[in-house]
Amino acid sequence: MRIGIVSDTHDDLAAVEAAVSLFDREDVDAVVHCGDFVAPFSVTPFDRGEGDTPDFYAVRGNNDGEWAVESTVASFGTYLGEAGALALGGRDIAVTHGTSEIVVDALVDCGDYDYVFHGHTHAHGVEERSGTVRVNPGGLPIPVDGADDAFRVATLDTAVGGAEAVTHHVLDE
Repeated sequence: MRIGIVSDTHDDLAAVEAAVSLFDREDVDAVVHCGDFVAPFSVTPFDRGEGDTPDFYAVRGNNDGEWAVESTVASFGTYLGEAGALALGGRDIAVTHGTSEIVVDALVDCGDYDYVFHGHTHAHGVEERSGTVRVNPGGLPIPVDGADDAFRVATLDTAVGGAEAVTHHVLDE
């Protein structure tokens, strides 16, 4: 199973459309958004229509100010609230926005999950600890000194497993 992982799109429709296009090209079976859509209009491009939409899952981010984000996601996918657990492609996955590093670390260190997906920091990364892989797809760049200025998402191939299963993609908006 191939999973697209995205976070922190912050109402940037060009970024959302670039992510959707990449996930279409990569033929993902599911997309997981780790929060910070901000408004419902930036959710709808993930709905590809009857029969064409990969399974879609999302958590709430700290900037998702409009509660209609929840109902928009639920109209075609699964809204997990603040955090959730998924079983996809034979892998156990925890998803949270990542606002709390303590929560992210606890999810990684508890040993219950193969993968922990989160965003919030806008810094892409993969870290494997004691058999659990933490994945931050990145998101939109934050304009600060020394920061990477690329929009990033990630894909995961569950047939491979481990950190080697994760590929980060730089997207042109």
